[in-house]
Amino acid sequence: MKLQDIDFLIIGATKSATTWLQQSLQQDPNIYMPAPELHYFSRYYDRGDEWYLSNFEGQKDQRLVGEKSNSYMDTEGAAERIRQKLPKAQLIAQLRNPIERAYSDYCMLYRRGEVDRDIARYLDPRSGAGGRFLNGGLYFQQLQAYLDRFPAEQILVVLYEDMKIDASAQLDRVRKFMKMTNDLPLRPLEKKVKDKAEPVINPTLRRLLRPLKPVVAPFRKSASFKKLRSIAAAEVQYAPLSADLRARMSDFYATEIEKLGTIVGRNLDGWLRNGSVQQ
Repeated sequence: MKLQDIDFLIIGATKSATTWLQQSLQQDPNIYMPAPELHYFSRYYDRGDEWYLSNFEGQKDQRLVGEKSNSYMDTEGAAERIRQKLPKAQLIAQLRNPIERAYSDYCMLYRRGEVDRDIARYLDPRSGAGGRFLNGGLYFQQLQAYLDRFPAEQILVVLYEDMKIDASAQLDRVRKFMKMTNDLPLRPLEKKVKDKAEPVINPTLRRLLRPLKPVVAPFRKSASFKKLRSIAAAEVQYAPLSADLRARMSDFYATEIEKLGTIVGRNLDGWLRNGSVQQ
């Protein structure tokens, strides 16, 4: 494998069903994507091209080869690194209402025990601006970095909301963008990849037990461990996204969403009102 053999990248955004998109694409025998996110052009660039290419060894064989790393959208410098190494790669950005995206990201970290229930601390622009939750939805700024470096025809922007309405049509758009020659449309995965309603260990208990992770790691796959976990697991009660907090987030994203709509040729004002977008 050589760098020029990498055909496409799914660059983000986080919590926008990009894992669903990746796993749907992986069902096609004409596509190869390594399962883990590599984050090469964002977090692990110091590992070098040889390490990056080792994740694709022996996989070309006339297939389309790509990878998904959500950090490529919002990591400064990633776009330039990709331009230098993969100037011909096709880039796919799947975006989601930034308010819903930020809340989903918060819920994910709450499930992991990495944030507390003080939701305003993380999502209120008066206190959380500059953090991962709000910055992750600054799509216009993030896409502009790629549009400054790549021809527009190499970048496809698709929306999470469109996928929710018609997943097959969304996959068909991706297939056409990638100039796939097979006639059969890709089959979308039926099950949601990551479901925040799935029972987990209470986040507070997870934080308390975190020092014990190395000790219990060898037993995680045992039947007894799984049984104990199922007993302790329960559906998480998340802090709600209040109307006042949503309104402040709408104000924070209003200009950004207007500029993004100009880029993608869509009216995205619905994101600020009811979460939907116009076709």
